[in-house]
Amino acid sequence: PPPPPPPPPVGPGSGPVRGAGIGIDARDRCVQPGQGWLTARNGGSTLHALRCLEEQYGDQWTSFTVLLIHSGGHSQRLPSASALGKIFTALPLGPPVLQMLELKLAMYLDFPRHMAPGVLVTCSDDIELYSTAATESITFDKPGFTALAHPSELAVGTAHGVFVLEPSSLSGKGGLHYGSCRRFLHKPDLQTMRQSGAVCLRGAGPQPGCPGSPGGSQCVYTDSVFYMDHGTARQLLLFYKQMGSLCCEIDAYGDFLQALGPGATPDYTRNTSNVCREGSGLVAVRQQLYSLLRGTPLNVIVLTNSQFYHIGTAQEYLLHLTAESKLSFELGLQPVAFSIFPGAGASSERLSIIQSILEPGCVLGPGSVIEYSRIGPGVSVGKGCIVSGTCINSSADIPSSCLLSSVSVKIAAQVEFVTMAFGVGDDLKKSVESLSDIHSLRFFGASLPECLGLWSIEASDQLFSSEDTHLGLWTARIFPVCSTLSESVRMSLSMLNAVQHKSPFKLSGFRLLSVEEMLSYKDVEDMLKFRKQIYDEICLQRQKEKSDYRTNST
Repeated sequence: PPPPPPPPPVGPGSGPVRGAGIGIDARDRCVQPGQGWLTARNGGSTLHALRCLEEQYGDQWTSFTVLLIHSGGHSQRLPSASALGKIFTALPLGPPVLQMLELKLAMYLDFPRHMAPGVLVTCSDDIELYSTAATESITFDKPGFTALAHPSELAVGTAHGVFVLEPSSLSGKGGLHYGSCRRFLHKPDLQTMRQSGAVCLRGAGPQPGCPGSPGGSQCVYTDSVFYMDHGTARQLLLFYKQMGSLCCEIDAYGDFLQALGPGATPDYTRNTSNVCREGSGLVAVRQQLYSLLRGTPLNVIVLTNSQFYHIGTAQEYLLHLTAESKLSFELGLQPVAFSIFPGAGASSERLSIIQSILEPGCVLGPGSVIEYSRIGPGVSVGKGCIVSGTCINSSADIPSSCLLSSVSVKIAAQVEFVTMAFGVGDDLKKSVESLSDIHSLRFFGASLPECLGLWSIEASDQLFSSEDTHLGLWTARIFPVCSTLSESVRMSLSMLNAVQHKSPFKLSGFRLLSVEEMLSYKDVEDMLKFRKQIYDEICLQRQKEKSDYRTNST
């Protein structure tokens, strides 16, 4: 059949996405799976998505305004979001509970009205809040690339993209300025930012800072969302078709934007310090992209009265959801969102409880997040924990700074359960190339070989699920498969207890999976079924409370 007509701009409609008040016709959504780790990075998946749009809509897609949201990749820095994707991260807003997807749609509600046909690219773990005058609007209508720029502390710039602005090109007033970018820096160090002229004076508009200015008055303008017109998107699509397939990671920010602007140089093409897996031919592919995009304009929309928030790591997630953060204040995040928690009130300070059922008698430490879980009496949760998708129906102690997340898996047509347990600060991205180096891997403060000894697991090539030489916590087969959700939680907590108290706990006899394998076997349908059961029980409880209130009132 012929393709459907072009989608209308996203805007208020009669079929609202829950909580965001946005109407989107089902046919206007296009969800595409990634193509393994080779395109798991957002650059390769952007190219793949463009090809899928062309295949589905033909040349008609060039008249569309497209919002392309990357769902979150492996989420190794926030593994509680790995199974379902960071775009579906729950936020303590509701009822019913909102997710990052709905917040993204609400934030970008006004964009399509002021956007020429093209593609707006965004990640799933950042939040951009800004204020402009009532008569001002953010417009994406220039050829090439156009990116939003936000004032940030210099330390923030070292972990994100930084724009080197062309001050003479800037026009506008108040909180909104349009201009061009001389060069884009990807995760630069402080010296590079200063030498490149990226440092500006805060409060004086996007003006260059002088070396003698006090540190507190200086800022850099960091990236978040970027737009590319259809001419540029088609260039990239043609490049992807000519390549046939990618054999390396491509980053939409580092590899696309660093090629832009009159000050761009090819030096970055050989810098692989920020690459998880280099893959063969990375430098060659980067150089081809640089040649393709060199000379393409990089326009910037400088939002001087804005704030960029990143919640893609466990530490950031806990900070913004449980502390008295600026983000929490601006969004009105709730300590208890759509949950049953008899201890709600003073004891819920510095907590974030999201669509969960907590029974009387459980104890929660400050600074912890509990989501989509059942916590029974006699359960103690320490400080600064993330507990996701679990069921704990017997006495248990969850140590402080613990990340505990359960995943339903389907193996040989049988639904079973695995619970990952890590320290919040554990580095799941770190890997080594040989077994002799695994002592540098740390699990909850202890070396991995020490933990393996306590669990009676042999350190061998079969310990890791990766087919290459990347040996790390992500690929270590250490988590037991269990027949029930509560049993899988109990087993993983016993593993942690053994490490904490240096006491043996044998895992021999169990089938063990790595986090990498959990995601391969994950049963999303069963995980959503568990969430729905919690949702239904909370709804019934609220209906009963309303009924009791009416009865007592009469």
